[in-house]
Amino acid sequence: MTTARALITGASAGLGAEFARQMASRGKDLILVARRTEPMEKLAKALADEFNVAVEFIQADLSEAAATTRLFDDVCARGLQVDYLINNAGSVGPDLLLDRDWPAQQKYIELMMTSVAGMCHHFIPPMQERGFGRVLNVASVAGLVSLSGDASYGPTKAYVLALSKGLAATVRGQDINVLALCPGFTHTDFHLSEELTRMKDRSPAFIWYDADVVIREGLEALEKGKAVYISGRLYRFLIPLLKTSLGGWIMDATGVKRDY
Repeated sequence: MTTARALITGASAGLGAEFARQMASRGKDLILVARRTEPMEKLAKALADEFNVAVEFIQADLSEAAATTRLFDDVCARGLQVDYLINNAGSVGPDLLLDRDWPAQQKYIELMMTSVAGMCHHFIPPMQERGFGRVLNVASVAGLVSLSGDASYGPTKAYVLALSKGLAATVRGQDINVLALCPGFTHTDFHLSEELTRMKDRSPAFIWYDADVVIREGLEALEKGKAVYISGRLYRFLIPLLKTSLGGWIMDATGVKRDY
């Protein structure tokens, strides 16, 4: 019997690396995808040695328009089958109004939204042909609320949420699960930028979750066939409140508003 294989984007660090570790610990072979080759190569060797799984890695910049097609063609050329697709690649990105470099805005949109759609476009139909597949798209609690100062990151995650829900409904009954995982604030190197470090320093510790918990809960929700999963009991309680007039006050009180 062929070992199931997981393809993980943004796999060089952060949540992507933790996804890779947990999938390897479950005995899944891996395809790691990221812009940076060196950390992927180190991670691939470490996981192969520790868990005795096959690990391949492919360098790709998913902010480039043709990247998902090239990636799919590369996977096919290697004769690899993707059973688990984890679309994790992403970043904070430019401010839509303050950053006046429109090409940079377009690359951000490509990375955060178009590439996720492209990966699903390429990899879900083969899953349908085989009658099995799992797709986890990393969204965010930021995609569930509208906040002053966020016209970039949150809206892109709202698209990932809508896309995932539509796909989940489309493939229901085909043994293909599609999940939008919505983490809140999670301890990873995603928050190492100057602005996000300031925000982390002034926010209370209880709003932060460990990456291994977020990933474990997300993978369990994926297998259960959920279309959307908000990681963390705190966030499942807070999200309805953030959608009310109390939302701004809560963000101020927790110290997580942006600096402008």
